Amino acid sequence: MSGLPQTPPPGEESLIRVTHLVYALHAFSALTGIFGAASVIGAFLVGWPSLIAVIINYVKRPDANGTWLESHFRWQIRTFWFAALWALIAIVCALTVIGLPLAIVAWCVLTLWLIYRVARGWLALSGRRPVGDAAA
Repeated sequence: MSGLPQTPPPGEESLIRVTHLVYALHAFSALTGIFGAASVIGAFLVGWPSLIAVIINYVKRPDANGTWLESHFRWQIRTFWFAALWALIAIVCALTVIGLPLAIVAWCVLTLWLIYRVARGWLALSGRRPVGDAAA
């Protein structure tokens, strides 16, 4: 029976579209930082697309509970909050002359990590697979 196409549960396709939208909003924020005057992290954390994406995550998260999409909502929310935490740490480091080089390195690593998280999650979603620990 595994070769037969399965009909998705009611509402799953709608939730998949919402999850794609959230990844698109996060990616748009990152691209704004790459091609605009802001940094990727700055655009991601305070740009309206990512802020809207996080709000959508929290509003729609209960609908994903118990489904394979739950891992994507958790992944997206954690990506935002961990980026915020590490950006704050980098900013605090940047306030000292000694910590400035560390802050620059942290900012660059955080930018690459952020791009990785959005890309990995979106690719998993496109393949209709869970992401993160749930994918193991």
